[in-house]
Amino acid sequence: MSEVESILIRRDEAGIATLTLNRPAARNALSVALMTEMETHLADIAKDRSVRVVVLGANGPAFCAGHDLKEMRALQSREEVAEVFALCSRVMRAVVRLPQPVIAKVHAMATAAGCQLVASCDLAYAAEGAKFATPGVNIGLFCSTPMVALSRAVGRKQAMEMLLSGHPINAGTAERWGLVNHVVAPESLDAEVASMARLIASKSSYTLKLGKEAFYRQLEMGLDDAYAHASQVMTENMLAADAAEGIDAFLDKRPPVWRGC
Repeated sequence: MSEVESILIRRDEAGIATLTLNRPAARNALSVALMTEMETHLADIAKDRSVRVVVLGANGPAFCAGHDLKEMRALQSREEVAEVFALCSRVMRAVVRLPQPVIAKVHAMATAAGCQLVASCDLAYAAEGAKFATPGVNIGLFCSTPMVALSRAVGRKQAMEMLLSGHPINAGTAERWGLVNHVVAPESLDAEVASMARLIASKSSYTLKLGKEAFYRQLEMGLDDAYAHASQVMTENMLAADAAEGIDAFLDKRPPVWRGC
């Protein structure tokens, strides 16, 4: 399959892996084939020590329209439907559990599982015209799986407003609610995301992996357990080669040379 025909395009440069959803005619709806490709690529990236950060973008008029509803309606059994949602959940968990930070680059509408994908990423940048919605309620299908990521990215009242109304929110509202980090002019989106990706890629890959994993683990703990876990992580981090190099480089007023361990 040529790159032009690929439904998911991967490009690597200077420690940054860019994954681009490429079903523009279908508004990048998450078909089984596309989610399978995503799962495979994310598994490969997780093992690739040359990749320090991932950028997730899309081609066409939408970032992602959620599940492929035509494909879903053609399924014949409960087991087939359940497997599609299980596959989608695996993809979303893979984004969260990926050792490398993931930045969503949202140029246009992200709805339902597309909004879930944005919420699952570690960082998100949006163009001024982008919109976000969980509109399943409008077609009798509550966005229950998108709710998992959304409710962990924004406040309860904001999440419920989106889920119960189905109304889209604009990029500025998404920024205020915490669904995205920054909103930029459409012509500046690529440059802004690339700048942040390069900044993250300049850090120790070992430290990024350790910190990302600790962040998500402590979120689901009580306060005492969270501090205990974070203290263990800090101890491990402090004794790592990259921490020693980073501290020495800081004291010597020179750039660090990371070893990734």
